[in-house]
Amino acid sequence: MSFLPGVIRGVLGLLGYIINTIFWSTPLILLAIVKLLIPIAAVRNVLSRILNWCASSWISVNGLIQRLFLKLSIHTDIDAELSTKARYLVIANHQSWVDILILQRVLNGRIPFLKFFLKKELLYVPLLGIAWWALDFPFMQRYSKSYIKKNPHLAGKDIETTRKACEKFKQLPVSIMNFVEGTRFTAEKHKRQKSPFNHLLKPKAGGIAFVLSSMGEQLHSILDITISYDTERPPTMWEFVCGKLSQCKVHIRAIEIDDELTRDYAGSSENRVAFQRRINQIWTEKDERLGQLIESDSK
Repeated sequence: MSFLPGVIRGVLGLLGYIINTIFWSTPLILLAIVKLLIPIAAVRNVLSRILNWCASSWISVNGLIQRLFLKLSIHTDIDAELSTKARYLVIANHQSWVDILILQRVLNGRIPFLKFFLKKELLYVPLLGIAWWALDFPFMQRYSKSYIKKNPHLAGKDIETTRKACEKFKQLPVSIMNFVEGTRFTAEKHKRQKSPFNHLLKPKAGGIAFVLSSMGEQLHSILDITISYDTERPPTMWEFVCGKLSQCKVHIRAIEIDDELTRDYAGSSENRVAFQRRINQIWTEKDERLGQLIESDSK
């Protein structure tokens, strides 16, 4: 259908996404309620696998919709051994909400369904909260420095609470997604930050350190993903569904999780400095790689 005018493709594509979401969210919510009512670990594990299959099927149909309406080439370079039975921390540069659609399309069927750490308060969002819980999205309890200062007995409690919440992943494969920059890249943000990188914002170590402190021993590796678009600026979601993006490049590499990455980040300033140095090194390499991809797009 790529011969249709862009606006028509955009409207039909969005309509397809909406219908697809409604179709798969119905069994997902029903199975989530069953999972909530039956507190038997073995039954919940089976239901979790079915729910993850529903979520992966939703992504697969989204991919079919994209292939139907878009003329998009995704060039993927994978320097890693990927498995749907493994456990990963996935990190990527963040330029647009389109990043999530590209990541889902490239990784679906290659690694477990992508999940994000969510604040515990989001568990109480109507319908979505139970859906996230049923899909085993990890919920974290974070305390601010000022709160811990007033309640010193809670020091380290957030890590311990999250670690217990992630116990289920010892039986189930998982991929935890983290955009290390914390926000989407723009030239304005880059200038305001005085970022030392040419194509990236400064990496925020706290979030990824929290994941590794909570789940480090359960994870097989970190998947470091670099996304490059062939457009002058990253496409918006509307531009994407209208077919304004013709190609993008995705590079995937695996980073081994060693002792330096799983040390107690919150409890030691020395560990924080070492961890930030390590993340900065990863980001320096990513910046160089993204520059190479951008340069190859311009040729």
